[in-house]
Amino acid sequence: MAYEETGRPIALLLPGQGAQHPGMAVELYGREAVFSAVMDEFFTLMGRPGQRLRADWLADRPAVPIDDAATAQPLLFAVGYALGCALRAAGRHPVALLGHSVGELAAATLADVVDLPGGAAVMLARSTVMATAPSGGLLAVGATPAELAPYLGADDDPGGVVIGALNAPRQTVLAGPEPRLSAVERELLAAGWSSRRVPARQPFHSPAVADQARAFSAVFETLPLRRPTVPIWSTRTGRVVDREQAGTPEFWAGQLAAPVLFWPALDALLADGDYTLVEAGPGQGLSMLARRHPAVRAGRSAVVPLLPRGASGSWDTWCAALRQLGSAPPGATRRAGAPSPS
Repeated sequence: MAYEETGRPIALLLPGQGAQHPGMAVELYGREAVFSAVMDEFFTLMGRPGQRLRADWLADRPAVPIDDAATAQPLLFAVGYALGCALRAAGRHPVALLGHSVGELAAATLADVVDLPGGAAVMLARSTVMATAPSGGLLAVGATPAELAPYLGADDDPGGVVIGALNAPRQTVLAGPEPRLSAVERELLAAGWSSRRVPARQPFHSPAVADQARAFSAVFETLPLRRPTVPIWSTRTGRVVDREQAGTPEFWAGQLAAPVLFWPALDALLADGDYTLVEAGPGQGLSMLARRHPAVRAGRSAVVPLLPRGASGSWDTWCAALRQLGSAPPGATRRAGAPSPS
């Protein structure tokens, strides 16, 4: 059988909060050997919380809602990291990594800034600190930051709404605590702006979680932080992570309260060269954003998601992506104790 070869180097895109959905990548568990082994290793490293997380991931009715940070964040990290490992095992090695929010921590682990035990410790700490965060959330708006300025608080106001992410031109995410976020949502509706809630229960990437970001830094102080073995295009800075940043605990912890500069990072990456942008995570949200970039629209770069938008069809999408990337899809493997794929 012939396999299509893209001819471009691979840049891996790793999604963050909002991409999660029930059943994400579950069809691969027990069928794709490397993915399954890495997921099991991560759950084991997480200890008792990992076993609860695994049970919720595989359950039809999880005990903790998927949108809660205690579930969504470690699962997004684990799925992204495990897909990256499985892709490498299939012979396709990314030469660049770009992660959105918690996806940047998965990128750091794939690039060996921390090892997987360190990554599990980071995710446990992230869940712990975010359990103390105020109620809030994220709001995606089809507008520019300048157009949204009248609705925003000061950059250091923990009670205000701020820019939480720059995802694309005229695609901005607001972040902040309640009740102010809901008030801004109503104000935008009254002014004729379209918006939608991003599935999140905490005000990530806003001053409301500045205290949590400072507390989060403590876990990085306990870990050896190494220079990335693969370039990471940071969505905190919009540039490649340098040696000094990689070794600084605050750099990694501070992104919890800092805006996500996805589009600036993607723009800088694609100015550096032509790539096949491979999304390693659920939902295809980053794929949809990347397809808006002029380099992709012009055909110089391409986009390949490894998973479908929903739970159904994960195995078929994975196999099709490997064919498109020039790798033979693996044969299905069953492991004791793994669920049968739906």
